[in-house]
Amino acid sequence: MVDYSKWNHIEVSDDEDDTHPNIDTPSLFRWRHQARVDRMEKREDDRASMDAQLAMNRAKLQSLDMKMAAAEDAEKKKLKAEKAGLKKEKEKLDKKNDELQKEERLTPWNVDTLSQPGFEKSLVNKKAAADPEPQSEDKWVDDYAEFTKKHSKEIKQFAMFSRHDDSERFLKDNVHLVSDTAANFLSIWCVDLCVEEKRNLMERVSRQVIVMQYILQLAKSLKTDPRGCVGPFYAKFKVADKEYQAAYEDEVRSFIERVEGRAEARLEVAMAEHEEEERKKRLGPGGLDPVEVFESLPELLQKCFEEKDIPALQVAMQALPKEEAAYHLKRCIDSGMWVPGPSDAAEAEGEEEAAAAAAGEAEEEEKYEDLD
Repeated sequence: MVDYSKWNHIEVSDDEDDTHPNIDTPSLFRWRHQARVDRMEKREDDRASMDAQLAMNRAKLQSLDMKMAAAEDAEKKKLKAEKAGLKKEKEKLDKKNDELQKEERLTPWNVDTLSQPGFEKSLVNKKAAADPEPQSEDKWVDDYAEFTKKHSKEIKQFAMFSRHDDSERFLKDNVHLVSDTAANFLSIWCVDLCVEEKRNLMERVSRQVIVMQYILQLAKSLKTDPRGCVGPFYAKFKVADKEYQAAYEDEVRSFIERVEGRAEARLEVAMAEHEEEERKKRLGPGGLDPVEVFESLPELLQKCFEEKDIPALQVAMQALPKEEAAYHLKRCIDSGMWVPGPSDAAEAEGEEEAAAAAAGEAEEEEKYEDLD
């Protein structure tokens, strides 16, 4: 026997033929219909908000599990307590979701929900498309450069908003900005601002970076287009509880710490490159750095160079053994610390030849000793 009970409760705005003579019947029907449409829209908003809250809770739990895997014992206690709070939040959300599902199930049918289209598209058998090949680094760089060149002004404009309503309105009007490329651009800009010591602006932009990453994470957990997650995210974010806000603030602090680390590393690299350029500019005619040569000189010679006392320098050179004096003299000439005259060059050359001859005689004596 066919069960027709499901047709017993149907909500229709114009199902009454008789109305009071003083009531405008078409207006009454329109009012009833509009009231029903408003209730349906509210239920849809409640459903979207609930789905966003559940997805965000799952994402936070997954993120916390990853942190716990890499955390030390002291930090794990804090993370476990945070995880316990998230689980309690999940239980509350599941309970609310069950109530919402029950309310949806008991909602009377109406003219807008009595029937649904049976066929919305035609399917044609065809060869399955191959999985897209991973994007090469050069292609990624080209796409990033093209996107940022075209939309950098809009991305920076989004980063300047401090009110959530303004940010939501702007992203809904510019949904093409909701992407990993925009998040990467903002992250790099934060490092640039930190290097330029514009900390207040860097912290404001950092907050928008985390907002963009949350939207992308929500889309990934829902397996949907990020551009459609702007509304659900802000619906949850603007009425978030203290635990959610604390997690958001923690993410912002962690991001700022990473930005400061990147900025410090970039400054170190820049300083090293600058010092190398300066060193190359200092190199003497023989390719030696005068600073390094000066630091390798005996203390007495360093003092003579500092005081620019040439007679004292000559006396100090003569007091050194010939080989050591020739070694230091040649290094001073090659580094440009000492500009030799004809006699200095001849003396240095003669001392080098004498040292070479002495070394040769020593080798000969060793050979004769071996023969004896």
